[in-house]
Amino acid sequence: MEIIAVLALSALVWLLWQLWQAKRFNRFKSYIDKDLKPKVIEQIIEELNETRSDTLPNNEVHQAATIFYWCQYKSRLLEAALKRDIITQEWLKETGNLRNAQHLFFIEKQFR
Repeated sequence: MEIIAVLALSALVWLLWQLWQAKRFNRFKSYIDKDLKPKVIEQIIEELNETRSDTLPNNEVHQAATIFYWCQYKSRLLEAALKRDIITQEWLKETGNLRNAQHLFFIEKQFR
């Protein structure tokens, strides 16, 4: 009887831990969408405007296509933010989001 109670309590604790981890991951994805996305879009537009030339016109169509590509999936947004130094790997470690970033890259690897 006591073994069953211990197993049930252990299962409950494990489920609560999994719920807490899932909530942290969802908050991380929400942060990417709400905070990083506008910064990435602004940086992309700035980069395309700076590299405009006769061979690279970088007009509105190019900007829209580039923004669509980088903002289509959260893993691409995160990759763009890391490439453009909007966030750093140290920031991911300090905030405890490195594991969330790794998990995001793993589950969206078919889209990258």
